[in-house]
This record gives sequence, structure tokens and C-alpha cells, in this order.
Amino acid sequence: MSDVIQTTKAPRAIGPRSATDNSIPGNAYDADGELACYDIVAQCHSVFANVRAVLEASGASWDELVDVTVYLTDMARDFKAYNAVWAEYFPDPAKAPCRTTLGITALPTPIAIELKCIAALKSVG
Repeated sequence: MSDVIQTTKAPRAIGPRSATDNSIPGNAYDADGELACYDIVAQCHSVFANVRAVLEASGASWDELVDVTVYLTDMARDFKAYNAVWAEYFPDPAKAPCRTTLGITALPTPIAIELKCIAALKSVG
């Protein structure tokens, strides 16, 4: 059995991207409340910040990430920008976690990127 890690610095599962105001960074809506456009870079930075918050809540850090599965709802449009943001967070490919990026048709909320991360926590003591 594993310990449950929770933090108020990241949204709940299937929640909004921002832990502070329930918004999805980078989304713009039309007058009818429908998603008009989104900023993948803003969403990438937000999802990475959320991952960092969960890692820190568990006492871990970026270097303990071992596997990341990335889901993009528009691979053709967004991969280049997402990959540039990835390189900001993991500038040394030799030290970056294993990564799989998948193009999918939708996510449960109006977001364009989602991450599934596995970290190998260093033993304490």
C-alpha cells in the first residue's frame, strides 16, 4: 500500500488547472461560454507547476521523476510548443525522465495537455 500525497498547491484530480481560482490557464471562451481558443504554452507551464507541487508535497523533486506519459489533444498543433516547454524543465536530455507523448481526441475537461508521472522517491534515512 502506498501513502496518499495531497497538496492544496495543485488542483484535485479531474479538476481545474489552477489550484487558486479554478481556472484553466490559457483558455479563452466565447460569449456562449464555449472554448474559443487556448494557449498550450500556458497550459504546459501550469501542468508542470502542478506536478512540481505534488512532488514537493511528497518530499520529492524533478530528478526523482522516472517516467512521464504526456497526452496532447492536438499533437500536430501543440507538440513543438510543448516540447520547447519540456526542454525548459528538463534541459539535459540525459537526466530527463523517460517520456511517452500520445495524441488523443479529448480529455475530461477543456484542457489540451495532461501528464501521468511516476517518481522513484529516494529513501529517507
